[in-house]
Amino acid sequence: MSVKDGDGTTSQDGKAYELQIYPRLSLETASCCTLRVSKDATAATVIRDAAATLGLDTNKLYVLAEVKECGGEEWVLESTDLPVHRVLLWPRKAQEQHSQKEGFYFLLQERNRDGSIRYVHLPAVGNEQESKQMVARGFLPPQQEEFEDLCNLPVLSEDSILNNLRIRFQKKKIYTYAGSILIAINPFKFLPIYNPKYVKMYENHQLGKLEPHIFAIADVAYYAMLRKHVNQCIVISGESGSGKTQSTNFLIHCLTALSQKGYASGVERTILGAGPVLE
Repeated sequence: MSVKDGDGTTSQDGKAYELQIYPRLSLETASCCTLRVSKDATAATVIRDAAATLGLDTNKLYVLAEVKECGGEEWVLESTDLPVHRVLLWPRKAQEQHSQKEGFYFLLQERNRDGSIRYVHLPAVGNEQESKQMVARGFLPPQQEEFEDLCNLPVLSEDSILNNLRIRFQKKKIYTYAGSILIAINPFKFLPIYNPKYVKMYENHQLGKLEPHIFAIADVAYYAMLRKHVNQCIVISGESGSGKTQSTNFLIHCLTALSQKGYASGVERTILGAGPVLE
């Protein structure tokens, strides 16, 4: 998208905005449609203008989708959404004219009467939609939506990892394994998963047997120390505000509770004294 001053369609700030629309339709059209619209032009207006520019059948239904990464997730805009406002949130470089392969663009797609999107020239997407319908009807078993261990993801990519973490976080599951590594996402609120019941639940269990938890890491380290008589080290790293201090406190809380079982003398005082050093 680029901004122009001139006689074109303008917004209240006197500027016209160019939007690049890439049609993905069942019929052959131009590969790209450039529109000049106002800042407050709605998605419905952009769709209407794009259809007129491309000479499309106005009796058919169309939707506008925002794509931030070529081949990535598509966000279908509501008719009242403002595409230019979306573009102004993109990186500055993406707001200038650029190729489709660089991402950050809009797709124009056909929509069925039932509201579903008609995917064309994309067999994989079509097959995925068909599979979802088969699952909904009970003909196929439901696919696993989330994974407690990122190593079990069927497709290992940045998108799949972030999507898995997002799904778990929305379910208030802030912990996820990556092998023997525990990934923690700061919820910025207290969750009732740190009481003595959870300490007992994770006691002397193999890592991965139960839902990912900071207590599982503490338990594995504690019992490895008792069995092997070797010092154990837990490395906590992350950005500022990611919850490192709170995670340390939870670790100490769990280790202190475990030490009260009488397995070793003086462990409790040693663990509690480690707090200031760790900070």
